[in-house]
Amino acid sequence: MSDDRARTGRCLCGAVSFAYEGPENWRAHCHCESCRRQTASPFTTFLGVSDGAWHWTGERPAVYLSSPGVRRYFCPICGAPVAYESDRFPREIHFYASLLADPSGFEPDAHVHWSERVPWVHLADTLPRKG
Repeated sequence: MSDDRARTGRCLCGAVSFAYEGPENWRAHCHCESCRRQTASPFTTFLGVSDGAWHWTGERPAVYLSSPGVRRYFCPICGAPVAYESDRFPREIHFYASLLADPSGFEPDAHVHWSERVPWVHLADTLPRKG
C-alpha cells in the first residue's frame, strides 16, 4: 500500500472513521504489553501516517491518556480502538491496520517490541524483529 490513492477505515459500528492519502510512513506488528492489553490480543498491527495526510471522516473518537505523552483513540459508542498517538512520534498518528476498509493490499514491514511478545504465539514470517 505505497501508492497515493485515498484509503479509509472505520471502527466496528462505523461511527468513527478516517481517511488518508499517500504512502504510510511505516507498517508494523506491535508486540508491546500496553498495546496487547488495550486490544486484548497477542499483538496488533499499525500503520503510521503523517499529520496533514489524514482526517476524521465520521464522529471524533474519545481519547484515553494511557501514560504520559500517549493518547489512545477509541469509538465512544462501540469501544473499538482506532488510533494511537505519542509524543515520541511527533506529527504522526498510528491507525490500526485491521480497520482499513480494504486491507487486501496492506503488508507489514516489521515486528516492533519483539522482546515483549507473548511466548505462545509462533510466527513463521521473515519480517525484521526489532526491540
